[in-house]
Amino acid sequence: MEGGHLILGIDPGSRATGYGLISSRNGGEVISFIATGVIRTSSQMGFLSRLKVLYDGIAGIITQFKPDVTAVEEVFVSRNVQSALKLGHARAAVLMAALNQGIVVYEYSPLEIKKAVVGYGRAEKSQLQKMVSVILNLRQIPARDASDALAVAICHVHSQRINRLMEVQRR
Repeated sequence: MEGGHLILGIDPGSRATGYGLISSRNGGEVISFIATGVIRTSSQMGFLSRLKVLYDGIAGIITQFKPDVTAVEEVFVSRNVQSALKLGHARAAVLMAALNQGIVVYEYSPLEIKKAVVGYGRAEKSQLQKMVSVILNLRQIPARDASDALAVAICHVHSQRINRLMEVQRR
């Protein structure tokens, strides 16, 4: 992307993986919406087939849009160990899709994402969705998984901007 960076945000899940692409210009001062969507798998599919759908889907998005970096939500620990393991496998599939295409990957916790986008780490999902729409000047609020992926991408832009500012202050 000329004069800016293209960021692919991913909210992984074994049944639905959200993705969102934004561009960042002027050191993160200008953020623009590019695309978003959800890769869905069928519960009728075997688990390994679902992972392949996720891998192929993210690889296809990377091939189509050629992002500069990928930002992925980290696994949050839940009470259900089986769900956490499946989520870990889904994350591995999307991480490998990016890494195999030479894309640098950054990871952010749900707390970091909410704090970067809403300003409060314990914000509700609806607050996160609304802020994503406001920041990206969207006419409608995206689906939850897609909105979460856009939030991951926005978090990356904000985090990189803060890191650059801190580096300038250290000099």
